[in-house]
Amino acid sequence: MSDELVFYTNPMSRGRIVRWMLEEVGAPYRTEAIGYGPAMHTPAYLAINPMGKVPAIVHAGTVLTETPAICAFLADAFPHAGLAPAPGSAARSAYYRWLFFAAGPLEAAVAEKAIGYTVPEDKRGMIGYGTLGKVLDTLETALDRRRHVAGDAFSAADVYLGSHLAWGMAFSTVEKRPVFETYVGPLMQRPAAVRAEELDDALVPPA
Repeated sequence: MSDELVFYTNPMSRGRIVRWMLEEVGAPYRTEAIGYGPAMHTPAYLAINPMGKVPAIVHAGTVLTETPAICAFLADAFPHAGLAPAPGSAARSAYYRWLFFAAGPLEAAVAEKAIGYTVPEDKRGMIGYGTLGKVLDTLETALDRRRHVAGDAFSAADVYLGSHLAWGMAFSTVEKRPVFETYVGPLMQRPAAVRAEELDDALVPPA
């Protein structure tokens, strides 16, 4: 079985988050860029991800999809990069908490805003996260005067959460609150983040 790591992506997708994560772990990988539409629904790619979407990775013959899962997996698969706190530690607890908070309440609330849908007031209790404002207030409190969301060290949770906040503020689905800007700014200047952006930008077709 080959140990090759293959990365399936589109430069205009959440694959940008995985690209950043791959650059952080420093493992060699091969990129397979896939266009939207028919290219993502060929039998060959549906065998990788039956959802017909990116990103996905294949590592040592094992397929993994879903961006937060890929980030968490890569952190564990390449421990030398130090991108996950020690199991059982308080930082590991925070790592899981905010990684999945970003993948759940934050992404759902931002998507709701992006498509212009508002959940009726009497149905708010059914969706768990309440409102986008409540989600952002919760994050603002968690990030106030903190460089990293899970303890004192940078982790995969910062890759995932930082990407969502940066993207949301750039496209006005997340308010540009000072706490968010202070948190995201240094993350986007990390060498791996810069390399990832350059690599993805090189894949974007000319206008």
